[in-house]
Amino acid sequence: MVDGSGPVGFLGGAFDPVHIGHLRGAMAVRDCLDLERVNLVPAAQSPLKDAASLSAAHRLAMLRLAVAAVPGLEVDPLELERPGPSYTIDTLESLRLTYGAERTLVWIVGSDTLATLPLWSKWQRLLDFAHLVVMDRPGALPPVDEVSNWMAHHAVDHAALLSRPAGGVISLQQPLLDIASTDIRAMISAGHDPRFLLPDAVMEYIAQHGLFGFDNK
Repeated sequence: MVDGSGPVGFLGGAFDPVHIGHLRGAMAVRDCLDLERVNLVPAAQSPLKDAASLSAAHRLAMLRLAVAAVPGLEVDPLELERPGPSYTIDTLESLRLTYGAERTLVWIVGSDTLATLPLWSKWQRLLDFAHLVVMDRPGALPPVDEVSNWMAHHAVDHAALLSRPAGGVISLQQPLLDIASTDIRAMISAGHDPRFLLPDAVMEYIAQHGLFGFDNK
């Protein structure tokens, strides 16, 4: 969806599966920065991670179920529709073309990704297309000096971020929910109940399709 004129946020990830940590983080950024909405962007294949355990179709279906009743959260499948690895710089360039030169766009990352930022393709050009919003994450390693200095140089406050289309970096506190998709997959595989870590609709989908080794017996 491209309608409207307000600022739009984007949160990428494998979402393998989506859990309440993803949703609470997206909602916290939406509310803190007064965004029109936050779109969740499932990756086809992260260049720096192993392939997702589930197909794109399953991950997309669960995302859509998860946000169906949440105002201000939507799903954008553009990375799944593009062949090859999901490079963030390519996604942001595509989003900028879609939304136009003047729309305020923000790309949301967890602070745990900052340690790997120098490995991202053309990472210093991310701000050509969007602002970068960094959410605190439990146990995140500090970024290298190159990244810290880059962030400090481009740091903006709330008002400045909303006053221009791109170019700033802002760090936000969020509810520190120490939940990982990896742990949820392991719980299900071991026969344990991940209830309340996932939206009910996502848990029902996993059970219905027997995903991650879920045993319906």
